[in-house]
Amino acid sequence: MIRDSTTSPAKKATKLAGSKPRKSIVVAGAPSFKRERALLKQGIWPVAGCDEAGRGPLAGPVVAAAVILDPKRIPKGLDDSKKLTEARREALFEEICATSSFAVAYASPARIDRDNILRASLWSLARAVAALPQAPRHVFVDGRDRIETDAVCEAVIGGDALVLSIAAASIIAKVSRDRLMCRLAEQCPGYGFEVHKGYGVPQHLQALTELGPSIHHRSLFAPVVAARIRREGPAPQAEIVEMQASLDLSA
Repeated sequence: MIRDSTTSPAKKATKLAGSKPRKSIVVAGAPSFKRERALLKQGIWPVAGCDEAGRGPLAGPVVAAAVILDPKRIPKGLDDSKKLTEARREALFEEICATSSFAVAYASPARIDRDNILRASLWSLARAVAALPQAPRHVFVDGRDRIETDAVCEAVIGGDALVLSIAAASIIAKVSRDRLMCRLAEQCPGYGFEVHKGYGVPQHLQALTELGPSIHHRSLFAPVVAARIRREGPAPQAEIVEMQASLDLSA
């Protein structure tokens, strides 16, 4: 095999200076609108981004949102909801609602128990896209998995930090879910839903031990199962077999 022995001027200068070539450092920035803009230039529009909030909690639904940004009225400061303060998320939520097309869908704890959290999340994402006022021609979804939709669907790992419409959807989903959990806290006081939003923090686990699971808990999540067993004793064998069958995580 013949190798090109030509040395570029930049490499020659580096050798002459007696130093090693520097490695470029890529600094992660805010999500951009470039993927949506590229499709718009091809005449492909509307383009939606979708994301969900609440896969990990022990209680409450998983909430999905889909957003079609208006290219001429994009709110400034959109970012992955996890990187924003609560106050900033709330402010951007109002801006997105005022300038964009959006839809929200919920997968209940009962659906999560029946289908498993992955399938319930993908179902809610598809429902949010289907509920948009305009049917999108292209959909960006955060994560590895595509969803069922008539549009072209593109899964983007880490999409809420890369694609602006996904970032907007992450804000809508997060704020919508947080507000719902605060309302559920009024219905089921004592669990602290208004503080931890259903996540398995020590305060929540202690409340589960003292109060047992509520109707809003995901009954097949391990800490919830453990809390129920502590209060009620082990489930009958037939129920255990049924629970194991429902926990099939294949997608």
